[in-house]
Amino acid sequence: MNNRNRRPEHKMEQPGGEEFFERVVKVNRVSKKTKGGDKRSLSVLVVVGDKKGKVGVGLGKAVEVQSAVRKATSYARKHLIEVALKGRTIPHQVLVKSGAAKVLLKPAPLGTGVIAGGAIRIVAEAAGIHDIVAKILGTKNQASNVYATLEALGKLKNVNGGK
Repeated sequence: MNNRNRRPEHKMEQPGGEEFFERVVKVNRVSKKTKGGDKRSLSVLVVVGDKKGKVGVGLGKAVEVQSAVRKATSYARKHLIEVALKGRTIPHQVLVKSGAAKVLLKPAPLGTGVIAGGAIRIVAEAAGIHDIVAKILGTKNQASNVYATLEALGKLKNVNGGK
């Protein structure tokens, strides 16, 4: 398969034996003015998933990138959500508005692939969704779109009764 954005995939092994897919979505450099000068820091947004229906998002802040990524990954693993899947796609259409972000997710037939923007594509890949059609309707802010996508996936219900 042709990897569109050609970023390396990070697979992290958890002590319990579970393997997680991890992708850094956004690295934001922030600066605070103090009496002694500028205090620079980083904020990192990370998406973590097992590619079998569990996905989480974490935001880590630190002076160094690696520390921020470690904090974000740790938070994301502790706050994983279970995504209702129907084979390789989602069970039904869902539209979510979270702040300025508006995300529409639709199930797709087998072989369609992930037809979605960057933020939704990363979350879908981490969750193990292979066939989906999605549209970002609100803001272009990647962080807001990731959180809106996570909220939308959390609202999915299995048609067979359980979640």
